[in-house]
Amino acid sequence: MERRINDIKTVFQAAGIAKLPELVKEYEGDGRSGVQALVKNARRRLDAWEEELARTEKMKEYEKKYGTYVAICGIDEVGRGPLAGPVVAGAVILPKDCDILYINDSKQLSEKKREELYEIIMEKAVAVGLGYAGPERIDEINILQATFEAMRQAIGELKVQPDLLLNDAVTIPQVEIRQIPIIKGDAKSISIAAASIVAKVTRDRLMVQYDEVFPEYGFASNKGYGAKLHLDALGKYGPTPIHRRSFLKNIATAGTLEREQ
Repeated sequence: MERRINDIKTVFQAAGIAKLPELVKEYEGDGRSGVQALVKNARRRLDAWEEELARTEKMKEYEKKYGTYVAICGIDEVGRGPLAGPVVAGAVILPKDCDILYINDSKQLSEKKREELYEIIMEKAVAVGLGYAGPERIDEINILQATFEAMRQAIGELKVQPDLLLNDAVTIPQVEIRQIPIIKGDAKSISIAAASIVAKVTRDRLMVQYDEVFPEYGFASNKGYGAKLHLDALGKYGPTPIHRRSFLKNIATAGTLEREQ
């Protein structure tokens, strides 16, 4: 008795990627258009899977190049540009046989995908460290030095001592571990990309919490960047304790407010 198309559809939908080649082979000779559509879609899924495998392997170029090192750590930061909130650095050591797909520069991923990958990275990583520099510290020593400080803190929070650092473009001062700065490293190294995801999700969650304290500024959506709602709130209410005063000097509304206070 010929199997119903809806039943076959259910089988295809429930199948993992490893099962799809077998299903394609089983049903590619079925002449019904509905079944052929299912087979065609399965082949597209397989092609996309192969492309993602290839892309991920390419992102392991530096990890493979320096494969003699025992613990390779990716370092990245988020939040250098916003008017409010901390700069957050992530440090991630992935396993040598890392099989996590879809890791990429956090800016290239949707919020939902970043959240999904964050959970996977936190589960599978050999070690994860986070570092923070708040607005007062940023104002005190400038954003670049505060970023370096957050990066050093992130490295110090790792439970496994790295013997090589892959950094997104920078060389971190006062760190004795060998460093490899990589231009646009969050798009070229899976370790740096993982660090960027962890740092981005961590900072975004903090800004959502700040939004509950200062709802007028729209921190949950703008994450502290100079969106119109944020700038309008600065003009109306003035800066909050999480604003970077050194960043507000070039903002006309905030500058006026500060002069009036």
